[in-house]
Amino acid sequence: MDIFELMEDYLIDQEDGMKKLLTWFLNMVMQLEAIQQSGAESYERNDKRTAHRNGYKKRSLKTRVGEISLNKPQFREKAFSSRIFDKYSRVERALINAIAESYLQGVSTRRIQEIVAHLGLDQISPSSVSRISKELDEKVDEFLKRPIEHPIPYIYVDASYFKVRDSGKYVTKALLIITGVRDDGYREILGACVADDEGEGFWSGLFDELKDRGMKGVKLVVSDGHKGIQSAVQSRFLGAAWQLCQVHFSRAVLRNIPNKDKEDVAEKLKEALEDENKMKELAVELHNKKHSKSAKTIDSFSQDIWNYRAFPREHWKRIRTTNGLERINKELKRRSRVVGAFPNERSLLRLATAILMDIDEEWLTGRKYLSMDEE
Repeated sequence: MDIFELMEDYLIDQEDGMKKLLTWFLNMVMQLEAIQQSGAESYERNDKRTAHRNGYKKRSLKTRVGEISLNKPQFREKAFSSRIFDKYSRVERALINAIAESYLQGVSTRRIQEIVAHLGLDQISPSSVSRISKELDEKVDEFLKRPIEHPIPYIYVDASYFKVRDSGKYVTKALLIITGVRDDGYREILGACVADDEGEGFWSGLFDELKDRGMKGVKLVVSDGHKGIQSAVQSRFLGAAWQLCQVHFSRAVLRNIPNKDKEDVAEKLKEALEDENKMKELAVELHNKKHSKSAKTIDSFSQDIWNYRAFPREHWKRIRTTNGLERINKELKRRSRVVGAFPNERSLLRLATAILMDIDEEWLTGRKYLSMDEE
């Protein structure tokens, strides 16, 4: 299955979103047909004009994502004729693929020309095609900036790493996924971004952007030990705490343990994560055994791995790690194998957005992630 089929599967599931995109695109095509048939833009003074606009007439069209309502242009002097209604079914798959492609790298002029040519518009100018490409790309981009309407007491941030072309070479970049648990207990995808710099300034800017979209009520931020995130949480979410993901913490401690000792330390670390005193004892033991880097990791984050305990016990299991994002990361990795290296950051964000929208829909229509009755 190629990437367009993967994206198509997603987009077809998102009926409302796809209906809007199809409606917008086909209305745009009819606008171009009207320009061709009248010889001029709507308000353009042109000696070649053969007809003047006279509003629109509603016309329905059945598609694989349901029936949509289109605005069919009308002329004063003659009838308007569109190829859409008798030729749409032949190009529906190509159209959906083109919309999917816009998530990846922007709809190309060539692809748009292929689609509208099948609809009977063989003489579309490059500027008209570019306009379609640009507007469709903008339409898709709106999802990443949608308002956050519910208070979000718990935020999770996790990173996956991908090869991306940058300045003529391929480099590894972090794709950060931000999710949250709303005040009604449902999970929501809050956003995604590609990180070049994970210092405090980056995190402060990211959190400000989320707040500008309406995010409020944050009590706990759960993440890996990203540089600068603690200070950003404190300055941007007054009264909120930062929880270091205990899975990431464990990996960091074990990273510098020799293989011969790793199993024993892992077992002790698992027990210590349930008892603060045992964690202190483990740090001393590691230091005495010359595992100074691992001991230092425990000392550095000893205050940040227990913050989840300030919240209802029923929530502990799900707010002490970022494990809830595992499925997202697996899907990203699976689908990115088809793409390989990404041509730019934008293409990575587009693919991630498609996957995130799919998962977001499942979360919001499925079972609650947490019972917030104790809050």
